[in-house]
Amino acid sequence: MTTTTAPDILGQALLDYHHGQAGATVTVHCNVADDEPLPAAYFFRTVLQMPELERQALDESRGRVLDLGAGAGCHSLELQNRGFEVKAVDVSAGAVQVMAERGVLSVARHDLFAPLPPTERPYDTILLLMNGLGLTGTLDGLDRFLAHARTLLAPGGQILATSSDVRYLYEDEDGALLINLNGPYYGEVQYTLSYQDQTGEPFPWLFIDAALLNDAAEAAGYTADFIGEDDNDQYLVRLMPVGNAENRAQ
Repeated sequence: MTTTTAPDILGQALLDYHHGQAGATVTVHCNVADDEPLPAAYFFRTVLQMPELERQALDESRGRVLDLGAGAGCHSLELQNRGFEVKAVDVSAGAVQVMAERGVLSVARHDLFAPLPPTERPYDTILLLMNGLGLTGTLDGLDRFLAHARTLLAPGGQILATSSDVRYLYEDEDGALLINLNGPYYGEVQYTLSYQDQTGEPFPWLFIDAALLNDAAEAAGYTADFIGEDDNDQYLVRLMPVGNAENRAQ
């Protein structure tokens, strides 16, 4: 894993909240939208505070679970409480420390492309929640992750992920889309996080519409089952390698 001296913006806010600073709030800067506050408290929500799609994803989880981009561990802790064996992963050192202090039993710091350790069995469920497919960064990153995820999944395994269609950001007052068809995909955006007097490095984030995800999944040899959606153009999808889906059906 490559180390970096970039500030751990989200991790510091999570640590501050966990250690008693209830008002800890990150500012989210996006290249296609206005700045927004992101309270650290949101990462500590209980199952009753979670959006319906997240609760549905937890209910659809099975077997050994790999929670990627786990944040403060709210999903991992809920699944642990239900008796699941869960490994929580985040690239943020602060997030990993918070999860360990909160009682997540298996925690690791790395990104979603890290290889499965040779002593570790593959997983039955991979979770990518809170618009978790965004962690892949770009359409190319999504393709890379779908290929890599096969090495993380046990036979019959599944990916449960959320994403959303952000085309509304590009609509004019009449509802017409103002998109440069020769430019990058409109769902490839760039974020920067700031907290107190520090600002992190920019990073890419992917919001992918359901039709394009279905195409990407099919090209990568997955079935895509869209099992939930909400009023904010966000959806929950189950992705299964075609061979895995066939194995599960037998």
